[in-house]
Amino acid sequence: MSEKQQKSASRSQPSPEAFRSFISTGWAPRSDQTPARADVADYAAKRREQVSEAFPGERLVIPAGGLKVRSNDTDYIFRPHSAFAHLTGLGADREPDAVLVLEPRDGGGHDAVLYFRPLAGRDTEEFFADSRYGEFWVGGRPTLADIEAELGVIARHIEEFTDAVAKDAGEIGVRVVRDADADVTATVDKARAAEAEAESAVEERVEADAELGRLLSTLRLVKDAWEIEQMRQAIDATAEGFEAVIAELAEAVRRGRGERWIEGTFGLHARHRGNGVGYESICAAGDHANTLHWIKNTGEVHEEDLVLLDAGVEVDSLYTADITRTLPVDGTYSEAQRKVYEAVYAAQQAGIEAVKPGNKFSDVHAAAIRVIAEHLAEWGLLPDGVDVEGTLDKENGQFHRRWMVHGTSHHLGIDVHDCALALREDYMDAELRPGMILTVEPGLYFKADDELVPAELRGTGVRIEDDLLVTEDGHENLSAGIPSKLEDVEAWIARIRDGARD
Repeated sequence: MSEKQQKSASRSQPSPEAFRSFISTGWAPRSDQTPARADVADYAAKRREQVSEAFPGERLVIPAGGLKVRSNDTDYIFRPHSAFAHLTGLGADREPDAVLVLEPRDGGGHDAVLYFRPLAGRDTEEFFADSRYGEFWVGGRPTLADIEAELGVIARHIEEFTDAVAKDAGEIGVRVVRDADADVTATVDKARAAEAEAESAVEERVEADAELGRLLSTLRLVKDAWEIEQMRQAIDATAEGFEAVIAELAEAVRRGRGERWIEGTFGLHARHRGNGVGYESICAAGDHANTLHWIKNTGEVHEEDLVLLDAGVEVDSLYTADITRTLPVDGTYSEAQRKVYEAVYAAQQAGIEAVKPGNKFSDVHAAAIRVIAEHLAEWGLLPDGVDVEGTLDKENGQFHRRWMVHGTSHHLGIDVHDCALALREDYMDAELRPGMILTVEPGLYFKADDELVPAELRGTGVRIEDDLLVTEDGHENLSAGIPSKLEDVEAWIARIRDGARD
């Protein structure tokens, strides 16, 4: 029995036959109306075609993954593996334990077969007694016919998967996305074991699986029209969340533990407008902004603080925005805050201008970091004898990284750091192409205990981040509707606060 079967069984309890007969009767008929074909279905089919062309004649196994225990007998809300979601179109909380198999056809190409746990009959123990999967406990699921109508794939019961994946496994190549579901990976490895037991054969299989994972990750570098629309929706929802936070800044100061109030405010809107947050929100006030991944959000918020809000809404399709704004709590940047903010804004604008077809992905960082280095040199913060070119020297410089340690960009989509398995030549060193979506997010971080910077700058951290779509002739700033220029941010805050008072 697999681990997931054990967990399910441990939550079930046998019932007397009389009770089983009683509870299975007296229900109104279920609807026999099948769902309409999903808008994403045709796009997902085209994505699968690209995968099929890359691995002709091989069986490809892409699991959704299973439920994960949060504590004892409670699970986290399910999120399918990104590769599975991308190739099926199934998004938030859809079909735990499902497995997509691209089954090679004799004449070429692949059939898409989705193995999943369909709706159980009311006469089954699962219907009322299984607290992990049963309809009484967690709600209904689609039928096989529902999935076929919605997605345009062949649907099979998950119980058929083990035999199906083992069929002819010693004669055809079989690959699996290894990190998605340990039980499925073990099943595939067992089916392939007849092929050869030599250690070299095992290593070859693992590398073959890794090649599949890289291809599925790289496939997402260029977004199709449906994905771009999902990103627009995620960014629009995120803008609403940011405005809600601004309206609550004074309350965050008044209540104490203000970072938590900000986090909760944004999370409320993220959960209402989409599936939730795309990643743990960074709601960093004051010196906490200088901790790059400050997700504890346990701090106070004071009137004189800047709040660095790095957050994004993940819509139900799992596509997420990733926006950062650094906001003055009292509505106006101080002179020192203004100095840092303007430097970061200038760097971001340089990075944004580098987003165009033909430029390399790495050109975006190079453009932004040069501006950062110029400001640090102008302020006299670089070591004696080191100028802008000196610090930009990758072999002997990099002194600016004391105050700007991270990269300026990453790809964005169904994962906040999308396409992470792509090879360097397909990511960092690759040319930008229309349809790519990436962030531009330089920052400057002056920790409160950094004695190499002037006292008035210590404790000030600023990051500005937007989401850019590469177009045929340049770029579109998808998040341009969220103010980022200093004067515009101050006016934005004033407008929202004036509206709240009305």
